[in-house]
Amino acid sequence: MWEQAVHAFGTLVLSTSEQGWLEIALKFFPFVLLLELPLYVLVMAGIVRFGLREHRPDRQRERYPRVSCLVTCYAEGEDVRKTIHSLAQQDYPGFIEIVVMVDGAVQNRATLEAARRAQDLVAGLPRRQLIVLPKWQRGGRVSALNAGLQIATGEVVMALDGDTSFDNDMVRHATRHFDDPRVVGVAGCLRVRNAGQSMATRLQALEYMLSIGAGKTGLSEFNLVNNISGAFGVFRTAFIRNLGGWDAGTAEDLDITLRIKQYFGRHPGLRIVFDPHAVGHTDAPDTWRGFFRQRLRWDGDLFYLYVRKFRYNLRPRLLGWPNFLFVTFNGLFLQVVMPFMIVAYTGVLFWTLPAGAVLGVLGFVYVVYLAALVLYFLLYVVVVSERPLEDLAYLGWLVPFPLFAFVNRVHCSLSTLQEMFLKAHLDSSMAPWWVLRKTKF
Repeated sequence: MWEQAVHAFGTLVLSTSEQGWLEIALKFFPFVLLLELPLYVLVMAGIVRFGLREHRPDRQRERYPRVSCLVTCYAEGEDVRKTIHSLAQQDYPGFIEIVVMVDGAVQNRATLEAARRAQDLVAGLPRRQLIVLPKWQRGGRVSALNAGLQIATGEVVMALDGDTSFDNDMVRHATRHFDDPRVVGVAGCLRVRNAGQSMATRLQALEYMLSIGAGKTGLSEFNLVNNISGAFGVFRTAFIRNLGGWDAGTAEDLDITLRIKQYFGRHPGLRIVFDPHAVGHTDAPDTWRGFFRQRLRWDGDLFYLYVRKFRYNLRPRLLGWPNFLFVTFNGLFLQVVMPFMIVAYTGVLFWTLPAGAVLGVLGFVYVVYLAALVLYFLLYVVVVSERPLEDLAYLGWLVPFPLFAFVNRVHCSLSTLQEMFLKAHLDSSMAPWWVLRKTKF
């Protein structure tokens, strides 16, 4: 079959050779990939810039602000103790206040009791405090975060998931950026804790390295961080309170990121920073069914936020020109429109070319994508990664990654269609239905 594909592809190329190289390029070069090229160039330039800047000696820190860690819990059970322990054992000389909000505590007594028993993990430790805040009626993640924000006493507040653990130097790395008064938010770096569990988790671990570890490092150099993760976000408390806290609905992480950026147009000095060395570890879905169910919500939420909720707020006057152009291109075009273009591009290939030629063209697309991916990955390992030898072991997983990315893009188009016609954001696990129905969009 492969020989037939190569022969058919070669025949097709030869048959068009008389029409000139431009005609061949128009037929075979994956122009859909070229549309992503500006983003790749921007990110790689940012990574190089980050590498050059990181080699400069750090100045001595003069202050260690008080930190409030808001840990949202629902049904984590004993796993919440891992999160509390990793925060209590931070290598940070400042004060850390750990506020554990147990949402729906009536039906989640196991998580509530596990959090209360975790006092033994904090007892006797200097400048550490654990507060367990039960929310008896479930209100969702946003409700829990806002409840914790009301009692937080730290200058810096961290929004963290109850099933996420952290490196011992996370707080030290994350808080250092707030020495700059212009910084209002810091995005932490997430890694997949259960990466060795299945093929699905290994590919997600690689995806996290490329999209979070590498991607946000490059974007941060130009103040274009696309999202502060909900599982690991760090904020200047006064600024978040000025915003009114988190907003009801799903995808609260991208929501608050966009709301922060609406101040950038009027206050150009404000910044959101990504720190690749402030590391958290989370579990990813270990089955393909679980993965696609997760992405059904994640990808659908993009359309909900960009098109439904913030369509009138995506303006240069609010975002500033750099973030307006970036949100329009990366958010609206690459993440909402691009999946449909990829599906259409593939469909046109199958409709207009023989089966063998289609395999040849797709093979060429695969080689181009893989070559760019290898360069991108090696740059990340050499310049950014704080675990280069561990990450280098994923080099072989780059081979199936283009197929993984393609399937994910096709699924993204289905998720967008579901949100467009069914308003799937109103049926989310992030909050009960009576909370989500109160949203206006």
